Amino acid sequence: MSRNPGGSSRVLVVEDDEGIREMLKYNLVAAGFSVHEAADGAAGLRSARTSSPDLILLDLMLPGMSGLDFCRAVRKTSRVPIIMLTAKDTEVDKVVGLELGADDYITKPFSVREVVARVNSVLRRTEPEAARTRSVPERDSIGGFTIDRAAHRLWLDGAEVKLTAREFSLISYLVAHSGRVHSRDSLLENVWGPEFTGDRKTVDVHIRWLREKLEDNPSSPTRILTVRGTGYKLRGGA
Repeated sequence: MSRNPGGSSRVLVVEDDEGIREMLKYNLVAAGFSVHEAADGAAGLRSARTSSPDLILLDLMLPGMSGLDFCRAVRKTSRVPIIMLTAKDTEVDKVVGLELGADDYITKPFSVREVVARVNSVLRRTEPEAARTRSVPERDSIGGFTIDRAAHRLWLDGAEVKLTAREFSLISYLVAHSGRVHSRDSLLENVWGPEFTGDRKTVDVHIRWLREKLEDNPSSPTRILTVRGTGYKLRGGA
């Protein structure tokens, strides 16, 4: 899907507070976006399936279905960028949101300018990611891994492994460049995108999650290796 940050990109706002929802819609439309809205998770899921948004602004505290459950449901079928909006600011909330595939996290109260800027930033950094994946084979097999980039599926020793969108992007990049050592900054640049402004430790967190899913013993990894003082690499070969 082609995206045009700040132009005709479609944004879905899932927020139960009518005042906040209308404020976001007004300002996003003024910034040139096409906006769909939903007041709860169930309506948001229906809209996500019918309106094909380029990005979702998602309130964490929704009636009936939490934002985390919504994110989990969307990630079963889609890699659409998601920015979570929440009054909570604990590290646990952020980690859980990232684990489920959220691309960014904005804490209430927020400025509308900040939201519009973050929307543009996420759209800009996810577009180059798609371009980068087109430069490598759609299907790779190495070291027990088989990856289908077009279908966003990964198998390890013949068994499919369920991954979040970011986990898939990270292992896809490592598979495409197996045997090479990658610094945290290099991984942030090539997987998260050049405009990522979050904590560099997010790389370590995602590597840990991948190891938990892909290693026989995550505490003593044999596939995704740490190169002390440098970064990480995927062991090449069989």
